[in-house]
Amino acid sequence: MPGVFDRLNKEIQDKQQEGGITPLDLVGLPPALRKIMRVMLRELQAGYPRLCEIIDGMSEADRLSREDLQSALASLTEQYWLIRIGEGEKAIYKVNLRRREGSKLVAGIWSALDLKLKDKPKDE
Repeated sequence: MPGVFDRLNKEIQDKQQEGGITPLDLVGLPPALRKIMRVMLRELQAGYPRLCEIIDGMSEADRLSREDLQSALASLTEQYWLIRIGEGEKAIYKVNLRRREGSKLVAGIWSALDLKLKDKPKDE
């Protein structure tokens, strides 16, 4: 009989297979990775030179070295937070957002209307 830990472990594995992120996932990131993800969520897609430009524009306390930036980008790519297209300085990074479920409200409204229309007697 599966327990709570088995269920949680399955949820974690499912989440890893899905890839992508949700805004709540950002809370658990180390500060350097969180900074990059905040930038990427604003940009949605950015080349390496653009990321360097943005990082250089940050305050001294928030700025990352090139080595730290490259390491963070590699880590975020390995964890499927970012999708990298290309290599080196020509690489383009895109945020890997999780697909959201569609609203079930719309379908519910239309089926309710259909039922009402079917039940209503025709006036002739």
